[in-house]
Amino acid sequence: MDPERFAAYLGEQRASAILRTSIESAVLPALEAAIAGGFRIVEVTLTTPRALDAIAELARRPGITCGAGTVLDVEAARAAVARGARFLVSPVADEAVIAAARSLGVALVAGAYTAAEFLHAHRAGAPLQKLFPAPADGPDYLRALLGPFPFLRVVPTSGVTAENARAYLAAGAHALGFVNHLFDPADLAAARFFEIEARARRLLAIVAG
Repeated sequence: MDPERFAAYLGEQRASAILRTSIESAVLPALEAAIAGGFRIVEVTLTTPRALDAIAELARRPGITCGAGTVLDVEAARAAVARGARFLVSPVADEAVIAAARSLGVALVAGAYTAAEFLHAHRAGAPLQKLFPAPADGPDYLRALLGPFPFLRVVPTSGVTAENARAYLAAGAHALGFVNHLFDPADLAAARFFEIEARARRLLAIVAG
């Protein structure tokens, strides 16, 4: 998906589901549960077992946009796109990875925390920036950041919950990424995928306002 088109689509959807787990048997069922609950943009971190296989499986699903997270180098970026990833996410703003994503024709969401890091990510060509790690005063921090940099398209992920989702959006977040608050580790361990589906519905209802 063209980077600008993906950025616009993410802004329309306003939320993505991000899976990071060490439990191989839970990977596809958990992602399926999030999709059943209404998520249309899903991210599989490359630290997850058989992440590329999960990406390849979901890339074939009509109406689902699947991407790869924790992309740390050019080789990982190329491997993920080769298996069907439509976007890439990195916890840092690595210029080589940003350039690789651009050459591969996909959007990269580059991680940043300080004002300098955000501006660097933007100038390096990342169409979206991931607020990582989560500051304690997340929405207030984001609002202050966007004051001098209103052109940024910031996607908070770490630490986004049902309780602060609306505040993040009101502060100017382009979209949100739900990680452990959606894919609760206890539910993954107990194979309570019905809980993930129900939580997905609740979170998307909150995001929709």
